[in-house]
Amino acid sequence: MSALLAASLATLVFCAPGYPGGAGDAQPLLDQFTKAAVAVSGWPAESLAAVYDPTEEGGLARLRSADAALAFVPYPFFVEHAAELHLTPLVQADVADVGPQQRWTLVAKSGRVNGPASMQGYTLLSVAGYARNFVRKFALEGWPLPADVRIESTGQVLSALRRVTAGEPVAVLLDQTQAAALPSLPFATDLKVVTQSAELPVALLALIDARLSSARAQTLKAGLLKMGQSSGSAGVLAPLHLRGFVQPQLPSHPAPP
Repeated sequence: MSALLAASLATLVFCAPGYPGGAGDAQPLLDQFTKAAVAVSGWPAESLAAVYDPTEEGGLARLRSADAALAFVPYPFFVEHAAELHLTPLVQADVADVGPQQRWTLVAKSGRVNGPASMQGYTLLSVAGYARNFVRKFALEGWPLPADVRIESTGQVLSALRRVTAGEPVAVLLDQTQAAALPSLPFATDLKVVTQSAELPVALLALIDARLSSARAQTLKAGLLKMGQSSGSAGVLAPLHLRGFVQPQLPSHPAPP
């Protein structure tokens, strides 16, 4: 690789706290994605690299590094860290079986929660529990949680729901895929949906601190919006559970600082 090309190398950081998957398993899929994205965007070959970290702490460390120019993150992560990392949405993910937007669903034991005040002293568990601003101000906008509610992150949603049915003072905030699986659970009748969010983005691919020139960013955006429209790129996207990308559709209220 020439010195000029090396200097133009940009890194795309994938970070999805709470969701399963290891960096080693993901890397071949990310390499295929970056190769396809570069080709459809007209970027020089090997000018885009990708890395994956499944943890909030590890992802933040990677995103703060000088070579990190792009972030692919769930919307809760974006809400929590957009201001700190100077993230600017480039495109929004169109996720397989969900779409570009999703609703979050708060579930509690039947007969136990009849309004926000009845959750006093509760613990709220969610795959998005690391993003407390997202939980309180976006997923549960209009459902003001009592100040003493503890919000915790978990990837063990089934175990969390069993704690709910056991009568513990616990509620679970589910993403759309998790909520869709509720009726299939043998203890589903012990659970009650108490509130649901407005439609919110599932995930965003964002610029980090203007580390890409405007010209490069725009050609990449144009290329990403084309992905999924051909059989070749669709085959690259499918293993990442993506159908393609759309223009960002953020809520009217901004992410909190």
